[in-house]
Amino acid sequence: MRQVKIVVEKHPDGYVAYPLGLKGVVVGEGDTYEESLADVKSAIRFHIESFGADVLDVDPPILEAFVAEAGVDV
Repeated sequence: MRQVKIVVEKHPDGYVAYPLGLKGVVVGEGDTYEESLADVKSAIRFHIESFGADVLDVDPPILEAFVAEAGVDV
């Protein structure tokens, strides 16, 4: 089993989840946090089955992920 960092975003109409550090685009969605997480895990498994386990081999690997909020002049 390989650990993957997953970002889950809450939007007005549901949740969107996506993994960090995979080659390619993988997204999951759902009405709840749990549904979006389950959906993206299923999508990750399908992505690996379709393109091979080397989609997990990113260099350099992501060690940690942070969420920050910053003001931007517009």
